[in-house]
Amino acid sequence: MPLRSMLFVPADSERKLAKGLDSPADALILDLEDAVAPPRKVTARGMAVEFIGAHASRLATRLYVRINPLDSGMAMDDLAAVVVPGLAGIMLPKTLGADDIRRIAFCLDALEARAGIAPGTVRIVPVATETAQSMLTMASYTADVPRLAGITWGAEDLSAAIGAISNREADGSLSPLYTLANSMCLCIAAAASVPAIDTLYGDFRDPTGLAASCAVARRRGFRGRIAIHPDQVAIINEAFSPSEAELAHARRVVEAFAAQPGAGTVGLDGAMLDMPHLKQARRTLGIEADAPLAT
Repeated sequence: MPLRSMLFVPADSERKLAKGLDSPADALILDLEDAVAPPRKVTARGMAVEFIGAHASRLATRLYVRINPLDSGMAMDDLAAVVVPGLAGIMLPKTLGADDIRRIAFCLDALEARAGIAPGTVRIVPVATETAQSMLTMASYTADVPRLAGITWGAEDLSAAIGAISNREADGSLSPLYTLANSMCLCIAAAASVPAIDTLYGDFRDPTGLAASCAVARRRGFRGRIAIHPDQVAIINEAFSPSEAELAHARRVVEAFAAQPGAGTVGLDGAMLDMPHLKQARRTLGIEADAPLAT
């Protein structure tokens, strides 16, 4: 399933959970971490479990939970509670590297068996750039990492981790460290063969700015984005879906290569196209990289 949009919903808010039911988001992230005050953590955990149980059939493959960080003392209790039939995935914040994913995956093996869930059902999306250490362990994702559904990044926690006053320059642009985090998310996702999911756009009252930011992110290689408000979802879905013109061009590229089996390059509209163009066209059309070309 594509992850164009992943909408955060505080797991302790009945109103926001109910509103999430009608969202066109590709995934709902029931948040147990930053959106929930410490005294409400246990309550939020229970409400997340109830929500999954009540709506699993309607929201199959769409229900994720952002658990608390591994060093919080709450992560394992979160996992033990929320791994129930209907859970599609876990978002893991403040990861230190791929070993954190392997640790969670090992726990999921046992918890799925206990819950009667098919092995490997529950996927993992790490927030891979929120700690100083994580910025130094990006290469760990180039090895085989189980259960990955995508990789996202964040700037707010990283700036707090290094003691920065802000993650932006005086002109409003991201400072170099966070531009690097953005770029590294793209690289590690590609190395792991999973989609890169862009971080949130904070001003949910600025649909024009969100659309422009999503257009930039998609050009750079991101396949989806986190949403923090339901009104952002439709904009994100449209931005990360190919247009009819893009689909038509991609079909013509695939057809041109299919008409010349074995050719490394083909001509189309006066331009010479090679394998990277074919790969991009296949991705636009949702064709697997090793699927045979139709002739």
